[in-house]
Amino acid sequence: MKYDSNGALLETEIPGLPPPHRGKVRDIYDLGDSLLFVATDRISAFDCVMPNGIPDKGRVLTAMSLFWFDYLSWAPNHLLCTEISDFPKALQKYKADLEKRSLIVKKVKTIPLECIVRGYLSGSAWKEYQKSGTVGGIRQRSGYELSEKLDKALFTPSTKAEEGHDENITLEEAGELIGEEKAENLADFALRIYKDAANHAEKCGIILADTKFEFGEDEAGDIILIDEVLTPDSSRFWPRDEYVTGSNPPSLDKQFVRDYLESLDWDKTPPAPALPDDIVRKTRDKYLDALKMLSGRSF
Repeated sequence: MKYDSNGALLETEIPGLPPPHRGKVRDIYDLGDSLLFVATDRISAFDCVMPNGIPDKGRVLTAMSLFWFDYLSWAPNHLLCTEISDFPKALQKYKADLEKRSLIVKKVKTIPLECIVRGYLSGSAWKEYQKSGTVGGIRQRSGYELSEKLDKALFTPSTKAEEGHDENITLEEAGELIGEEKAENLADFALRIYKDAANHAEKCGIILADTKFEFGEDEAGDIILIDEVLTPDSSRFWPRDEYVTGSNPPSLDKQFVRDYLESLDWDKTPPAPALPDDIVRKTRDKYLDALKMLSGRSF
């Protein structure tokens, strides 16, 4: 196991298992008939992984996802086992490293789309709207302000790139990639999850501005929710009491790191700069605040 000087888990190695597939955050081990997901404390921005991590970030992502999987119990998902005590015995000797950041999940056929739902006009959607009056290629009315709530939530998919940048596409283009009916079913599924989650977040004093889902198909060909769900890595969370239109509200998510990096003279290509200790600490605090406010859980 590789930790940085702040105690953030950067990489895992489990003797006896094949080397993991390393995503931007997760190390994924093939267990034969299932997969072991380990959420490290790595953090990425602009498709670059930072050289240092955010302590406990992987545990926050795991706790947040488990909360939402439970809250959204009507939506089928890929969870098989969530407790280390129920893991195979060969894994239990690594409990100290895997505790609260690991899941055993179904093997599924991943649908190669990032399923983004936007309820508010911010980030790349705001830039597109300013330029062309569209969001995700969908024509919008004139007169929106930065961070304003959209008249209706929008499904704005993108390609899922193994390397480099994802590419925004329209629903029609998504249909060309995976089939029109499947694309429409994904859009309906993602929008329903977003609306359910946004209503809960609102009651907790948080605006769910936008979020990204991933889906797969199980053995029966049914669409299920996979990977992480509604975390500070995959979502834009704004405290309700600090929200005003016409500006970028403070966030309880990864946007804080992006904003810091935007202030640097960095061209957004590897190698990424190390995050200062105060940015690491404040990011950790924001992630913990989001977890506490939305789920009532804390460490």
